Amino acid sequence: MKYALITGASGGIGQAIARQLAKDGYGLYLHYYKNEQSIQSLMKELSTKTYAIQSDLSHPSGVDVLVSSVFHPLDVIVHNSGMSAYGLVTDMDDEQVERMVQLHVTSPFLLTKRLLPSMIQQRHGQIVVISSIWGLTGASCEVLYSMVKGAQNTFVKALAKEVAPSGIRVNAIAPGAIDTPMLHEFTEEELEALTNEIPIGRIGKPEDVAKAVSFLISDYASYITGQILSVNGGWYC
Repeated sequence: MKYALITGASGGIGQAIARQLAKDGYGLYLHYYKNEQSIQSLMKELSTKTYAIQSDLSHPSGVDVLVSSVFHPLDVIVHNSGMSAYGLVTDMDDEQVERMVQLHVTSPFLLTKRLLPSMIQQRHGQIVVISSIWGLTGASCEVLYSMVKGAQNTFVKALAKEVAPSGIRVNAIAPGAIDTPMLHEFTEEELEALTNEIPIGRIGKPEDVAKAVSFLISDYASYITGQILSVNGGWYC
């Protein structure tokens, strides 16, 4: 059986990716930080081998905790853990900056470093990073979030060049507006205005991102690496 690790699997996009990869035949390592109930419900739903891993990837010890709980060589790593940070640059406290960099940049780097040798040994593997539209364009009042997502995109491009000779492909997905709890803070009027800005005429679904992951790790994408795939309905294209 092929195995995939999904970080941040308890969120809306993470759960959708888990459901899709279960359909694709993968055994799953489902990482989460706080929402154990969501993970347990998801595991009961999925008809594949599943393993839950709890760790805080915004803390330096989180990577070691996660890696120590992985017992199979991985075919796929999906870096999906994330959190937003709204506000002016001048309002961001130092601790928040450190947590955001640890979660989005340092932990994915170190996690990849620790798990990559087995992929290199088997000369096969897929790595997908769930980035953001703001990592490509930047967003006022989301400068910190834009910064770490931009770092993820550069990480993908550089790593893809380094590991391609070992048969490993690395890509990112940059979602636009997706129907997740992040959008629940918007008013109905704000959501309507946002929808009107999207040429395709709707807010994205977590399944839109999950299907893109499924494509990128499939043989249909065997000649695609180092790319940032925008899944945004034509918004900011």
